[in-house]
Amino acid sequence: MPRRCSKPSCTRPAVATLTYVYADCTAVLGPLATYAEPHCYDLCQAHSERLTAPRGWEVVRLQPDPEALRPSSDDLEALAEAVREAGRVREQEPRPEPETPRGTLEVTRRGHLRVLRDADS
Repeated sequence: MPRRCSKPSCTRPAVATLTYVYADCTAVLGPLATYAEPHCYDLCQAHSERLTAPRGWEVVRLQPDPEALRPSSDDLEALAEAVREAGRVREQEPRPEPETPRGTLEVTRRGHLRVLRDADS
């Protein structure tokens, strides 16, 4: 479900995230954050374009490079390698047989499960 603009009564989808750096009197408007933060405001296109800051404050607008948002060849190669690795059949190393405790006998076995009984009975 897409996030909505934080402005009251606005139902448009959010496209940008606004944060404040109070110590520097700066409002930072950037691309929509990956997830909603409690002290950030998600804004729609219209509200992000009309944003103004209080007198004496600076507005910093971060514009991401569209090329940087596309997957790089390194990303695609890493993804392809991960898929290849997951598809390979792995040879299982033989596990050492567990020791049977003293005074017991192995009655039967199914896979890795064993039924033991006392040697005295």
